[in-house]
Amino acid sequence: MKDLLKNNRGFLLFLICFGVFRSAIADWNPIPSGSMHPTLLEGDVVLVNRLAYDAKLPLTDITVAHLGDPARGDVVTFKSPKDGTLLIKRVIGLPGDTVAMRDGALTINGEAARYDVVGVAGEPIGQGREIDAIRATETVASARRTVQYLPNAQMLRDFNPVTVPPGQYLMLGDNRDNSADSRVIGLVPRHLLVGKAHHILVSADILGNWLPRLERFAQAL
Repeated sequence: MKDLLKNNRGFLLFLICFGVFRSAIADWNPIPSGSMHPTLLEGDVVLVNRLAYDAKLPLTDITVAHLGDPARGDVVTFKSPKDGTLLIKRVIGLPGDTVAMRDGALTINGEAARYDVVGVAGEPIGQGREIDAIRATETVASARRTVQYLPNAQMLRDFNPVTVPPGQYLMLGDNRDNSADSRVIGLVPRHLLVGKAHHILVSADILGNWLPRLERFAQAL
């Protein structure tokens, strides 16, 4: 064992440094599902800044310093308060915000969102089948993003006004009718935030021909 460690100490040091880097500074995560369509697609690999909000001890969830606060509209990775699964969603409600949804339309602090339809796309549902997805630009509370709705899907499109408590956040997926977000898992405490996703590193069509989608490389979120 001593000889093994001695002969491979350079490689072992690299692995330790690599683990520290990914757990405390920056990480990259593949997108496995369509909950963030059309912003993120299956096969995208996103770059996550783990120092965007908090500095944590390497290889732990122990916070040692607050470095910033999430902004409305940030795309963030976090651990589900329900089962610890790593998720990626968009910050919609900040601490102190009052958020409601009626027939899929958001209201934040009394301001109703404006929706401008930009088109219709096909949403894969497995076995080579697709359903229509309506895409729209959502504008509310000084933030804009493109979201989509699935008219033929059954999803929670209504919830009564919720005031977000201190230290918690309301998250929604951009694919509003195909996302297990705060409507399912509840509000997300700050200590479960992992980092801010800000670019797509690389992308491949994993649901189709597996070819790289070069136009998505290095795309900002």
